[in-house]
Amino acid sequence: MLRDAHPAIEGTVRGAESIHILGAGLNPERPAHQAIHDLNGKGWRLVPIHPRDAGGAILGRPIRSSIEEDSIPEVVVFFLAPERAKQAVMELMVRHGQGNLPLLWFQPGSEHEDVLEMLNEAGILHIVDDCIVRYVQRHHLVSDHNHEPSPWYLQVASNDESGCSVWTVEASLTTQSAPETTLEWCGDVWDLEHSQHTVARYVRSLAQPDETLPELALRLA
Repeated sequence: MLRDAHPAIEGTVRGAESIHILGAGLNPERPAHQAIHDLNGKGWRLVPIHPRDAGGAILGRPIRSSIEEDSIPEVVVFFLAPERAKQAVMELMVRHGQGNLPLLWFQPGSEHEDVLEMLNEAGILHIVDDCIVRYVQRHHLVSDHNHEPSPWYLQVASNDESGCSVWTVEASLTTQSAPETTLEWCGDVWDLEHSQHTVARYVRSLAQPDETLPELALRLA
């Protein structure tokens, strides 16, 4: 566990391109939802994670149901009950191993004593007893990167029971509800380029010579 004064905290947070926020859904009264608003415009690629609200968006950031298996997160913030936070940590450890874990940031109330004991014994970087929003505000931090919100991409099942899929480019930077039909995939341009999900890989396979991914996505919409 690291404390506020430790330089590794500031360097890791400032140097991160993405921050994954577990528990960030569409309920505006939840602290995780508000965290997206509070961290907006500071250069980070904000990645809200919420199984029930997946396919919706907060300020144009698509909500994923989980952290994709092929994604290597840099900072993971837990706005979860302790048992759910424990499960999420275990999944990250199985997927990445102890030596490749991101910075684990436990928001007040998400700490699980067994998990903290394990992390302390293993020397794994993690934060407790602090709020990431307050930390960023207190130290006037912005990302070393300059990620700007951009159109994002959504594929859902058609509502006409034809078995077809509907691909759309979502240009709005507002908050929008989750789709009414089955979510098949959603993500931003980074996901479209790097995700190994079947949908993203198939879309990339349709690119024409010299066509950018945003151009491809618009052509398919």
